Amino acid sequence: MEVRFSNLSLSADIVVADDHASKYELPTIPNELKKTLMGPKKKTVRKEILKSVSGRFTPGKITLLLGQPGSGKSALMKILSSRFPMTKNITLEGDISFNNVPREQIEDRLAQFVSYVNQRDKHFPTLTVKETLQFAHAFCGGKLLEQGHGMLDMGTSVHDKEALEAVKSIFSHYPDVVIQQLGLQICQDTVVGDNMLRGISGGERKRVTTGEMEFGMKYVSLMDEITTGLDAAAAYDIVDTQRSIAHRMHKTVVIALLQPSPELFALFDDVMILNDGELMYHGPCNKVEAYFETLGFKCPPGRDIADYLLDLGTKQQHRYEVPHPTKQPRSPAEFGESFRLTQIYQETLSILEAPYDPELVESVKEIIDPMPAFHQSIFASVMALQWRALLITYRNQAFVMGKLAMVIVMGLLYCSIFYQFDPTQIAVVMGVMFAAVMFLSMGQGAMIPVYISGRAIFYKQRRANFFRTGSYVLATTVSQIPLAIAETIIFGSILYWVCGFASDVKLFIIFEIILFVSNLAMGMWFFFLAGVCPDANVVMPVGMVSILVFIIFAGFVVTKSQIPDYLIWAHWISPLAWALKAMAINQYRSSDFDVCVYDGVDYCSKYNGLTMGEYYLDLFDFDTEKEWVAYGIIYLLAIYVFFMFLSYLALEYVRYETPENVDVK
Repeated sequence: MEVRFSNLSLSADIVVADDHASKYELPTIPNELKKTLMGPKKKTVRKEILKSVSGRFTPGKITLLLGQPGSGKSALMKILSSRFPMTKNITLEGDISFNNVPREQIEDRLAQFVSYVNQRDKHFPTLTVKETLQFAHAFCGGKLLEQGHGMLDMGTSVHDKEALEAVKSIFSHYPDVVIQQLGLQICQDTVVGDNMLRGISGGERKRVTTGEMEFGMKYVSLMDEITTGLDAAAAYDIVDTQRSIAHRMHKTVVIALLQPSPELFALFDDVMILNDGELMYHGPCNKVEAYFETLGFKCPPGRDIADYLLDLGTKQQHRYEVPHPTKQPRSPAEFGESFRLTQIYQETLSILEAPYDPELVESVKEIIDPMPAFHQSIFASVMALQWRALLITYRNQAFVMGKLAMVIVMGLLYCSIFYQFDPTQIAVVMGVMFAAVMFLSMGQGAMIPVYISGRAIFYKQRRANFFRTGSYVLATTVSQIPLAIAETIIFGSILYWVCGFASDVKLFIIFEIILFVSNLAMGMWFFFLAGVCPDANVVMPVGMVSILVFIIFAGFVVTKSQIPDYLIWAHWISPLAWALKAMAINQYRSSDFDVCVYDGVDYCSKYNGLTMGEYYLDLFDFDTEKEWVAYGIIYLLAIYVFFMFLSYLALEYVRYETPENVDVK
């Protein structure tokens, strides 16, 4: 697949603080108060990330993308692979095409053709290396696609069958092939790990990042600093493997490296040099040194060619200047202007304007058009994601056992305090029910850090079209149900029978159902907050404030009649209010308490025909009809689904991704 881009420009409007004047002020009390109250002045500046870059990446070649940090390497790769976060402050100009197809026409399917290996290593720490790659393989085409059968019908029936079996065999064992290619055999059964969990080394983690995007038989591979943290031998092996794939499989491979060794540099066919968004050179590697000699620069003996090229356009370039009849370029802009006058660049422009190879154009009908946006069906994707989520959650034994231990301890603590309570002491009974609902609901807040850490991985894999957002939300939600059931059964059983609720199995089951659905609803609320808030520093306060609102308007701390009319809506939307009301009616409208005479008191004659249960429910302004138990359960289930839908919208349309290495000078 040939990639062409013409006059590609990328800029961002960034708000920065302008404290130039205040930083020279004396640190007096008035000055400090002024800076604290007024804050620094802000202004919007435009940062040009790419400046009219044109070029092409051809199949069968491996290209080195060279540049200093902040030069625009990552931005170019992300733009070409449609991974760049396009927000309202981003401006993109220029044309990009793949085999004569504009990027905009296949943007939803582009991830199936173009892979992008991020320079950040983001993985689930509790999964092993092999499991990480196996899940990537399952998401990106573990089964041979139907259109792949049509590509194996050029020979005899016997040969076609043999070829098909060979391809199927390779597909089924492709994770093992990638593990062997990347030299991960020794650590394939080791967990990936992170800063909190010991796992594989940083270099091995970098190789896992590279291998994760190798699945799906992509036609273009864009790799961003994949050798960081690797020793020279491992880096050489990986680049050499990519070179072989490019040459033998006619694949387009582009690798961005920061400081490649001479041995690595020699493996590449072409090199593209970027500096401050300017294109300084794009052409064959064997001509780059001669080109810069024509500008008055010479690489000294013993100096790595890559280091020499990176120093050009910086303050270090004076070390390479030699006597020259014309003035040498100094800034990246001057280098870019000089390159645009060369024959190499003019030939590139001619090629960009020329028609594509007919074979590449014909491949559009055979390869691009039939390709779906996702390899897996919705059902298969949900099942794979659910299995992965179960592994991630329940492999964290300290977290799971800690939650279960807390449930047992808190259940026993409540029982010891409220052992066999008196049903006529309504404040105590309501307090026990309120504490039960609140404890399990608040416990779901412990999942926020897990959701936040998994969100970055979701962004990466969703942009690579590993799965649909809806599949991820549904699978993540379902994976939390087993732990919620265990918490509800353990805590509810201890609390219900020891504290002295109505001795009826049917009522006990309803009590457990209310606890369970309220647990799910609040868990989904926290999942939604983790998707819609920028980071954990925002999620935790917002989550606690929302819980506070739910508690205040639940009908226990402040009864319904005491809530102002303009805030009564908060009572009706609070999940805790519906759970508490359903639980109270379930208790006091039971046959044990829905009676006129209880403990020698005739409630019907004393309180205008109200039974004992109705009287105590009325003290807290609760409705007394039994239907409200079902209404409460239905509402909690409905809000659970509603929060799930909001979570889908948040993860699909709200992305907290920022371009890397974009500095304002």
